[in-house]
Amino acid sequence: MSALAKNYNRRKIAFKKGKGSFLYSSNGKKYLDFVQGIAVNSLGHANPYLIKAINRQSKKVWHVSNAFLIPEGERLASRLVRKTFASAIIFQNSGAEATEAAIKVARRYFYSIGKKKKNRIICIKNSFHGRTIATINASGSKKMMEGFGPKVAGFDHFKFGNLKSLKRKITNNTAAVLIETSLGEGGVKAHSKTFLKSLRKICNKKNILLILDEVQCGIGRSGDFFAFEHAKIKPDIVPIAKGIGGGFPIGAVLMTKKVSTAMIPGTHGSTFGGNPLAMSVGNAVLDVIFKKGFLSNVKKISSYFNVELNKIKNDYPKLIKEVRGTGLLIGLQLFKDQTNFIKKLEDNKLLTIRAAENVIRILPPLNVKKTEIDLALKIIKKVCKEYRA
Repeated sequence: MSALAKNYNRRKIAFKKGKGSFLYSSNGKKYLDFVQGIAVNSLGHANPYLIKAINRQSKKVWHVSNAFLIPEGERLASRLVRKTFASAIIFQNSGAEATEAAIKVARRYFYSIGKKKKNRIICIKNSFHGRTIATINASGSKKMMEGFGPKVAGFDHFKFGNLKSLKRKITNNTAAVLIETSLGEGGVKAHSKTFLKSLRKICNKKNILLILDEVQCGIGRSGDFFAFEHAKIKPDIVPIAKGIGGGFPIGAVLMTKKVSTAMIPGTHGSTFGGNPLAMSVGNAVLDVIFKKGFLSNVKKISSYFNVELNKIKNDYPKLIKEVRGTGLLIGLQLFKDQTNFIKKLEDNKLLTIRAAENVIRILPPLNVKKTEIDLALKIIKKVCKEYRA
């Protein structure tokens, strides 16, 4: 009997090794992994370039306190600043921790300018920002909050895509709007350019901060470095994680100069956040993603995948309701519960994962090959045919 707590409903399968887009189970079976740790392994399993970076740094220094300078972190932060809207970075360990820090930064900013009551955050109902006490309350999901009361004050919620609902929630105490640029757990739903542009205008007009959670949809997964780039807007705060570490735990909060000035010594900390080993891996990930042609290839191959998935949808209109998402954050929405479909995909050696609204989440590594996409399409078609039969 396992000594692990039962807070995960684990599939009865274990893996002994991985390479690129594939995992090899302990009983010798080969699986096409389109979960990739839930969008974490941005460059696939056992990426040789990342292995070299880890090995090189592991022989030097793994961890020192943030009480000292960490050159590897300085380099990673400066590279992110040069590439993005941000002027300052705080490194963390995970997406939930990064989102917690983003909430703290927004509230601390208004506190620092003498507006102490301006501390409420507006979020999308039934979204996902992590599983800490604050982030489950930010997510606005009754299911996630069940048993973890009392309710944490300071969060208001609006319906996905509904600007009128959002506007009604804004008060003099509103500090920020916090949304995922493209929802992952909440059903793989991407916001339109029009919505994001309008949201930025509202925040400007009402003097509130815009926090865009790019933990799952960022770091190249959309085909741009950040998913909000397609709308040509600039947020004030962005939490990231997952893909930036390529499988190694890294989180971060990116901030404009204006809001970062509130984060003076003692306002926030993270024991492991920004350690030399993690920062070396993050720099290696950026080496690959920033390489000329890498992101344009993500756009090209994701466009191909989307077109082919829509062809399957058209062939099975009573089974597949919609193909959702952006880039290589893909959702296949079924008319009915997706549990059995996911199991049949697994039986045919394709690993996927669920999301809300009967959605099958499909998350290949960003360097996935066309032949691997074609293999996934072949398996999906086979399972659709079995369902119709």
